[in-house]
Amino acid sequence: MNATPRPLVLFVVASDPRSSHRPAEAVRVAAGIGTWRKADVRLYLHGPAIRALGEWVDELVDEDNFTRYLPILRDLGHPVLVEAGAVGAADLGEATVPFVETTPAELAHWCERASSVIHF
Repeated sequence: MNATPRPLVLFVVASDPRSSHRPAEAVRVAAGIGTWRKADVRLYLHGPAIRALGEWVDELVDEDNFTRYLPILRDLGHPVLVEAGAVGAADLGEATVPFVETTPAELAHWCERASSVIHF
């Protein structure tokens, strides 16, 4: 019996976590959906949203969502996708979860494969 592949849900986050609750909410929702194991979840951080992966999240809006839910996403076994060459990547310190830089072409491929793309 062939197993049906799980749908892919891609979260695209571009909001600045220093001034918006949206990145923290995206991480919380992505972790919640991922733990169901009914869908494969990927998180893509664009521009200032990459700050969510930083060593110092205490100055970000709803910082407890990052410390609580990013490890859940890490444990799902997929690195976080981040904009290649994103400003601020060098300022992350020790990233809290593994990530992989993603080109626009690679992001387009992820979007093509996804059953759902959710923008934050």
